[in-house]
Amino acid sequence: MPHNPAPSALHGLIVPPAAGEVPADGARLYPGLRFCASGLGLGSVTPAGYDAVIDDVAAHARKLADQGATVISLMGTSLSFYRGAAFNRSLTEAMTAATGLPCTTMSHAVLRALDSLQARRVALATAYVDDVNERLEIFLREEGLDVTACSSLGISGVEAMAKVRTDTLVALCEEALAAAPDSDAILLSCGGLLTLDAIAIMEGRHGVPVVSSSPAGFWDVVRAGGGDPAAPGQGMLFAPRAQ
Repeated sequence: MPHNPAPSALHGLIVPPAAGEVPADGARLYPGLRFCASGLGLGSVTPAGYDAVIDDVAAHARKLADQGATVISLMGTSLSFYRGAAFNRSLTEAMTAATGLPCTTMSHAVLRALDSLQARRVALATAYVDDVNERLEIFLREEGLDVTACSSLGISGVEAMAKVRTDTLVALCEEALAAAPDSDAILLSCGGLLTLDAIAIMEGRHGVPVVSSSPAGFWDVVRAGGGDPAAPGQGMLFAPRAQ
């Protein structure tokens, strides 16, 4: 658990599935903290799917603020990177303007996580179709990162993401790292994947940090809400360190 949690903070999460449930990683990483969620109703993990819901983000942020959220994150990596780095920043600005609260996105989260781990050369392991992979590579390069390799599952269904098995995720990460063994980190991208067990396996096996969308999103929103995001035993990103 975090050493210095902010128990009064209510962390608001804008999540892609319509059900609007708090992703399972939250309770596993931070059982003492409070989260609430609002669902966008994303139909597919594709640019067309993103276009159908992206204009609703500020309204969902306001909804969470009305429920008492004190910090808000858009918990969708591809939703926030698919139009590039400037658009990702504009999403944060729009949410903050709508609520007056500290706001962030999952794309900001993975960037901050990689920076925290001093990782610049990144091998990608993603759930995405080719078009989304290409947009992720463009986004990361705009932010000054070197993409060394990319392996992907080619999935576009929102509900299918949570059904991907840990062994499949480990194999995907192994493939990406084998293509670029000198990478500083693996970025396991897609907030719908359940990745904490795969992270533990890969980091234990290779000693290379794995930054994954959902865990990084929680790490980032806890920081933004004034808490210490350390969660010992949950991977290199969550090791206690000076913030």
